[in-house]
Amino acid sequence: MRVKPKKHLGQHFLNDPNIASKIINSLTYANYLKVLEIGPGMGVLTEFLLQKNIETFVSEIDTESIEYLLIHYPQLKNHIVGDFLKLDIPSLFNQSLAIIGNFPYNISSQIIFKILENKSLIPEMVGMFQKEVAERIVAAKGNKIYGILSVLTQAYYKTEYLFTVHEHVFIPPPKVKSAVIRLTRYRDTIEGIDNNLFIRIVKAGFNQRRKTLRNALKSLAIPEYLSNHNYLSLRAEQLSVDDFIKLTEMWRQK
Repeated sequence: MRVKPKKHLGQHFLNDPNIASKIINSLTYANYLKVLEIGPGMGVLTEFLLQKNIETFVSEIDTESIEYLLIHYPQLKNHIVGDFLKLDIPSLFNQSLAIIGNFPYNISSQIIFKILENKSLIPEMVGMFQKEVAERIVAAKGNKIYGILSVLTQAYYKTEYLFTVHEHVFIPPPKVKSAVIRLTRYRDTIEGIDNNLFIRIVKAGFNQRRKTLRNALKSLAIPEYLSNHNYLSLRAEQLSVDDFIKLTEMWRQK
């Protein structure tokens, strides 16, 4: 039995055990007792995960893949959970877990935002993304691809671009190159800021990235005492993660 990759699910099955092993070994396996794989497909990563002395769960919505996984990896019984984007992670996992996977490209950014929502439970992630998305996540300020995903992720996680993966190791081959990155959490809260305000400022700034922040943030009602601050004369891509945090702190000082 083989599983046919489904275009509407964004499936491109990794077909190279050497790459799979390299991805699995990129996790540190420290500070958590469980790992959740997103989009296992036919289990090329799963097989290596199950060889580790760590409890493995998989998130899969393709019924054909689920049937395949249960036949080939019966130890996954009661360890297959549904759509990652719909999971109530705190209810399912009351202790830290790592996230790993060859992520479906059509939901990869949403996966990052879901991880950020549950960052207190997720100390580490190793994932394969479309190369362009991976580069955006790890981008530094001043780069034209530095944006919302970069700032919100880097505010809580150390981001590392690990390696590039070429098209020919997938079935079917995607039209773009892929890349594996690692996120390592260094904090799960930022003292002194309103997290929702931080997100709103970052999103508003980059949604009109060609404008200065003075114009891009008008809809948030800039406090009068900040109206002449140097940050507001800059564009969003010119502010570091720490700059955005400082701006959020100052926003609520009075």
